[in-house]
Amino acid sequence: MTTYKFSSTLNQSSVLAAILYSIVATAGLFYVNLGGAFLSAFVDGLGVERDVAGYIVSANKYGAAFGALIATFIVKRVEWRKVIRLLFMALIAFDLISTQFSNPQTLIILRFIHGTIGGLSVGIGLSIIARTYNPDKIFGMLLVVQYSFGSLGIWLVPRLVDSFGYSAAFGTLISFTLMTLLILPFVPNVESPSKSDNTTSGLFQIPMTMMLFFVLCALFLFQAANMGVADYAFELGKDIGLSNNEISNILTLANIISISGGLLVYIIGTRFGRTIPLIIGISVASIFTYLLHYSDNTNIYFIANTFTGIAWGFTIPYLLGLCATFDFHGQMAALAGFVSKMGLASGPLVGSLFIISNGFSYIINLATIALLIALILSVYVSKNHEKS
Repeated sequence: MTTYKFSSTLNQSSVLAAILYSIVATAGLFYVNLGGAFLSAFVDGLGVERDVAGYIVSANKYGAAFGALIATFIVKRVEWRKVIRLLFMALIAFDLISTQFSNPQTLIILRFIHGTIGGLSVGIGLSIIARTYNPDKIFGMLLVVQYSFGSLGIWLVPRLVDSFGYSAAFGTLISFTLMTLLILPFVPNVESPSKSDNTTSGLFQIPMTMMLFFVLCALFLFQAANMGVADYAFELGKDIGLSNNEISNILTLANIISISGGLLVYIIGTRFGRTIPLIIGISVASIFTYLLHYSDNTNIYFIANTFTGIAWGFTIPYLLGLCATFDFHGQMAALAGFVSKMGLASGPLVGSLFIISNGFSYIINLATIALLIALILSVYVSKNHEKS
């Protein structure tokens, strides 16, 4: 049976199709879903300082941003299934190579290249979702998938690193990519851009408007704020006297509960528009990010991580969906992927610059301010978009 026949057996609107689209759009950036477990793997496995581990993780994410930027210009011109298959094979190769090096400078270079490949695959994956019948709902399922597998990874990776060293983190990434390669033939087809949109003219043109710029800024700030805190969640847990296994258990449970955020989006879609969900989601993220100041209380540490996770999973689909409304070919979704990766990379980088000298409180304050600005920008764009 051909790949075409395989991919024609599922309807785009089915739950299984949404899951498959989401897995494909997750594989290239799965290390993000491991949260602080990925950063802590370098702290514990390599014995490097927290700031150095932050640089390695940020290199991976800046590479992803670069790859997503490339995707913005090619998504209308590539046979996505063939390209993604090659990209996944390259991801596996660079993860295998990464297991052989322990020098931080070398790992920074390797992870940047890995991130570029992964970001390109994610950008293509997001553009595929944007061309489906109901992208907001599938973006919601994307967060469900990411939190589900991320929860498993957060629980598993610290234990594997304790037993096998930091390379176990790369082994986890390889396993997920292999799984995605196996399901790739079953992913339903999406409508390809028309031939008039598939020319080489205007290759580097992006139809940027003020409203699109504002929502991209909101997306950047939201991702930077959340990831800047999330990547150091493990280290924050250590500072309050928790063991690696205790932190892993707490964050795994928080992640599992956070699945409800994306699941809620899949259920309600845009029934209530985007403005109200954005107000609720980003407000909750701001409040519970600030509550991390009181993480000396283990219950607050758990509750704050749980509700920021729920808010993250609930808000991102609406931000991505809002970006996707600015064109019909998935190019703006790919551009949103680039901006999202820049945010995911910049948050931990800012954190690594201040973690030693200013501590966690300073990072939490910066994240809270960034979230409030993101709230203002995104609601302004959404309200204007609903009026037009």
